[in-house]
Amino acid sequence: TKTTFYYTILLALCQATVSSAWVTVDARNTNSFSSSKQKLSETRLHNAQDRRQFIVSSLSIIGSSSTLLTPLPGHAAAATNSPQQQKDKDNIVKGYNRLQYLLDNWVEKTTVCKIGQETTFGDKCERTPVVVMEYLGFKSTSDPLFKADAAMLRLKDLVPSDREVDFYDAVDLFAQNAEEASSMAFVSSWGEANPGGGKDRVQLFIERAKKNVIASRDGLGTVIEILDLKP
Repeated sequence: TKTTFYYTILLALCQATVSSAWVTVDARNTNSFSSSKQKLSETRLHNAQDRRQFIVSSLSIIGSSSTLLTPLPGHAAAATNSPQQQKDKDNIVKGYNRLQYLLDNWVEKTTVCKIGQETTFGDKCERTPVVVMEYLGFKSTSDPLFKADAAMLRLKDLVPSDREVDFYDAVDLFAQNAEEASSMAFVSSWGEANPGGGKDRVQLFIERAKKNVIASRDGLGTVIEILDLKP
């Protein structure tokens, strides 16, 4: 009958439309997959060249995964209030305050006076930034800033999405300058003993170390502001 014929034609058209749609979707998926592979390769190459961008990109991927795999409310609350995270918060604030104290008392804290004996050049007191290593957490595992960059990264889940880049930049700022300040402090301890060395060279290392300490403090300050902590 005509009705049956029309139904047959209509069914054939529907099947053809569905088949065409699946082919289109499949083609798009294939192109998307190829494009994603190319972008991933480019990203990996870029990350290998830029350590800071590697941190940002990696943690952005983690953030995307977290969106897809959102934990139950109870689990999220437990993670936010974990003892480790609270300890990390406290240490960051303590470390920031200690660096501020060091900078406020820079001359006093970077001057060592030897009682009962004289220094190499006959003075009882001499300038040295060696104490900087202690304040930056390179002398003791119990210091608040011991492995502070790792502690800050453990708090990444508390960072607002619109401040992620600022957060990772601040962590990187702290880590780089803390390492440089420690290196300057170590080199300065041999400043007068090295060929061509002298008090002027030690003073140069002291000023360089101070700039690094200021930058380290500023990095911690940004993290504290982003996490809404109380210094």
